[in-house]
Amino acid sequence: MPGPRPRPASEEIDPHGLYAAVGEFCEWLAVRNYSPRTVVHYEGNLLAFVAWAAERGVTRPGDVTQPMLERYQRSLFYRRKPNGQPLTVRAQVGHLVSLRAFFRWLARARRVLFDPAAALELPRMRRLLPRGVLSVEEMEAVLAQPDLTTPEGVRDRAVMETLYSTAMRGQEAAGLGIFDVDFGRGTVHIRAGKGQRERMVPIGERALAWVDRYLVEARPLLAVPPDDAVLFVTNWGRAFTAKRMSVMVRPYIDAAGITKPGACHIFRHTAATLMLEGGADLRYVQELLGHADVSTTQIYTRVSIRQLKAIHTNCHPAATNTPKVRGIDAIGDQAISADLEQWLATELAEELAQVDTDTDDGGEP
Repeated sequence: MPGPRPRPASEEIDPHGLYAAVGEFCEWLAVRNYSPRTVVHYEGNLLAFVAWAAERGVTRPGDVTQPMLERYQRSLFYRRKPNGQPLTVRAQVGHLVSLRAFFRWLARARRVLFDPAAALELPRMRRLLPRGVLSVEEMEAVLAQPDLTTPEGVRDRAVMETLYSTAMRGQEAAGLGIFDVDFGRGTVHIRAGKGQRERMVPIGERALAWVDRYLVEARPLLAVPPDDAVLFVTNWGRAFTAKRMSVMVRPYIDAAGITKPGACHIFRHTAATLMLEGGADLRYVQELLGHADVSTTQIYTRVSIRQLKAIHTNCHPAATNTPKVRGIDAIGDQAISADLEQWLATELAEELAQVDTDTDDGGEP
């Protein structure tokens, strides 16, 4: 399926057409303080639909029907990228969500008589588990990789310590300013959060010490005027982008001999998983990660299986090379409950009574 058409000349734009409506919708999003990335994402998805509809002679919102949108949904399923791979389910859902929002806006603005996308069913998305979760030892190996004799190495260690301590996204770390770090309170103010949601998160003493060292030793050597007070700066003295930060982090993960996928998000996944394994309440981890819905955070409970693993080892008969009888060997003396003690006493009493009966009858003991 072809991509969005080039923007036509202004005199060729139908003021009542789909193309003009997409522009108005994106302006409406921007006015309501949606992030620029969100606006660009919606615009790209919607212009792809505009191009697809124009090839079929449909250029106005009122001519779009539900069956047409269902055909477009099927076309997304069969679409192939230049490398021959199909669109991911997430990408398909992104296109359809954009259409639903667009036509809902058109209906509310009385630009169409009804919303043809209202009954559009989205493809089912699999909830994939985070793949890049490190152990404490693996994480420490990664953090030990930067060359601390160089300003870049001190900066990179400070970046990774911040990512690990706060579990923030790479984009959020790239958007930090110098004054967003409160050394006295041990907090970081994340202003560029996902969905334009700001939040305050704690940062550990070790990470603060590395950020302080970076500010004293490395940043003055890397920053160039005019200094916009961004916290982490590149070798050229400018603010990081999320992609550039990932490119910076990944070689250290490779150097530590770790082949798990990911870059900045490895620190986020690892921090969340280890905190849950350490006994942190799910709601607090949700606040740390900045998730709008706790169901998003719950995915980490499916990765954090240390307690389940311990119970499995203790209770499953085939969990170790030593067979267990009724789980007694795995439980241990200190873990035997009062109920289990009562059960053992009852069993022993019944066995003794049976021995006495056999002996009294003159049988063999």
